Amino acid sequence: MDTETIGEDDWNELQKNLEATIPVYDKINRFATLGQVSKWRRKVRERLPEEGLILEVGCGPGSFAEELEGRELICLDPIPEMLRVAEPRVNEMRKRNGYNEAKFIEGKAEQLPFEENKFDAVCTLFSFRDWYDKKAGLSEVLRVLKPGSSIVIVDPAKINRVHGYLGWLWMRIWVGSYAKVICKQDEHPWKWLTKTYVHFGTTKDYVKMLEEVGFENSRAKLIFPGMATIWQAEKPLDLD
Repeated sequence: MDTETIGEDDWNELQKNLEATIPVYDKINRFATLGQVSKWRRKVRERLPEEGLILEVGCGPGSFAEELEGRELICLDPIPEMLRVAEPRVNEMRKRNGYNEAKFIEGKAEQLPFEENKFDAVCTLFSFRDWYDKKAGLSEVLRVLKPGSSIVIVDPAKINRVHGYLGWLWMRIWVGSYAKVICKQDEHPWKWLTKTYVHFGTTKDYVKMLEEVGFENSRAKLIFPGMATIWQAEKPLDLD
């Protein structure tokens, strides 16, 4: 694995481990982020338009989609079991509150099954580092976004090597110990999430990558307490 791609064998193994996180995904996420994950999701919601069609790439078990009520939403994930769990979780709440159902579609970031200029915003939360090919995925997002619309990304990232080492210690020791207890096994799936963090690039790497694939106004902000980064960029109004 490197800052741009994940090898096929590693990616397939990663998908198996991600599926294994489903029963304890929210519990360990809250622990790993010291309860900050809800605030980070709110920061993403605040950057998304109130109206228009939104795509979430890598929706997982529906943790963010569940909180995005009132927006027209399509959720994409490559893991069928994630979608099976997410759809009733999200849509039962949306129905109770009088909102249209979200749509759930199996697919990969690198091959988005949508036409050009379809979405008013695209977001991905704690999924970007698991994309098979990040540059190819960002190019696909650029294709399906309407001109002038935004991509918003949240993921653990590193300012530099020292920050990255501290993040690795946090995930390996603090999160890993808790995951071991909750999962009741030494070879718990969070070991693989630690591995993807190790090979994930710095905040600046992905600011640069967004610009390289054609986005404009690419920027990033470290989120308190320094455990994640939020990126945002726009599709140019005129790509010609």
